[in-house]
Amino acid sequence: MALWTTAFVVSQANIARLLGPVAPKVLEVQTAFSARRYVEILDSMDDEATARFRSHYYPDFVHPAIYAMALRSAGTRLGERVPLSPATRRALAVVPVLSAAGDYVENVVGLHFLDHRDRITDSRVRAASTVSIAKWVLALGTLGYLSQGFVRVWVSRK
Repeated sequence: MALWTTAFVVSQANIARLLGPVAPKVLEVQTAFSARRYVEILDSMDDEATARFRSHYYPDFVHPAIYAMALRSAGTRLGERVPLSPATRRALAVVPVLSAAGDYVENVVGLHFLDHRDRITDSRVRAASTVSIAKWVLALGTLGYLSQGFVRVWVSRK
């Protein structure tokens, strides 16, 4: 678990370093929900900012696998410490993978839109935004469940 958690932190820090001051644009495009807003966000960046924005996608093709493994290993570890139902064990194994799959879809679409602005439509942006938000809900929901589980383990040890 510690290895994957460390890998996640290093990967996230690297992506943040690459993005620098354009980091907020990632969340903005993920939640744009309209072609007009998506294009506005892209147009608000100069060439240097766009290059920084583009550069984050390449390590972000590895990052989802890393965070999925970190969450899955944490789920396995929690299951070693407390009894979990078979359904909960399955969810803790599958949900991080679904989140990562959404992240891959989001990355492919984001890179495509950077080079093909004529392909940016309301329906495509809404679909991409929905996938992005679902990815976040799945990942953060899993993290929340794991966090409260580990807090209970740690509190019960006292």
